[in-house]
Amino acid sequence: MIFIYYYVIFFCKIKNKKGKKGIFLDKLFATERRKLILDILQQKKRITVKELANRVNFSEATLRTDLKILEEEGLLTRTHGGAILNEDLPANSSFSEREKKNRESKIIIAKKAIKLISHKDSILLDASTTALELARLLREKEIRLTVVTNGISTAIELKENPGINVILIGGMARIGSMAIEGLLGASILNKINIDTMFTSASGFTIEDGLTDFNVYEVELKKLMVEKADKVIALLDHTKIGTSSSAAFASCEEIDTIITDKNLPEDFIKELSQYDIEVL
Repeated sequence: MIFIYYYVIFFCKIKNKKGKKGIFLDKLFATERRKLILDILQQKKRITVKELANRVNFSEATLRTDLKILEEEGLLTRTHGGAILNEDLPANSSFSEREKKNRESKIIIAKKAIKLISHKDSILLDASTTALELARLLREKEIRLTVVTNGISTAIELKENPGINVILIGGMARIGSMAIEGLLGASILNKINIDTMFTSASGFTIEDGLTDFNVYEVELKKLMVEKADKVIALLDHTKIGTSSSAAFASCEEIDTIITDKNLPEDFIKELSQYDIEVL
């Protein structure tokens, strides 16, 4: 991939120097152009528009449009003057795989979840991409809220709404991650009354509850679950029935599951024994 990228750049520069019409870089299809942007971000994790323009020979205006579209697809988060790669994109996935990420389901779930948030609530949002979709909806909503989060991207989204007080939990930030990890910010949670926590997970089973692969983030999420009066799990259908390495919430601690597809009746009946509502 890197070889192909530099070959394309070299070829286009030769064409430009000769002043001939041909396969200029700015004539590449938009999807190919955005793939180049993501390839660079996979290596660097964050980049400025100016640096990107120097590397790929596009105008900054074109790149800003590309970054906006890629952000809407959930693939990156724009920052002041640049962009950051989102935390949960597999390093070896192709552009087409990223493009097919289950974003439609996440938006459906977020639209259902926002109906459960009331004026002047105090809520917790984890660092998941599903919670990020909920944050994008909240950013545009006229509402007064306090939002506590360990998601850097989520905090960036929400700070644009003047009616929302955003509290970012302190802790460790790793390369390639947009989640704050560890228990350094535990004292913040002890000082705030939380009405509802909205969280996603890598998997959910009745035996294990909500599970995730990042054991360091799981420790913080356990504490978040403990501090919230109510826990709402945002789970697309691919998460149901799978289990990951570390559990952070048992069925006894979950109040509601919002999902994008109908669950089997026997599964819903089993969940009802734990007083879990399914939306």
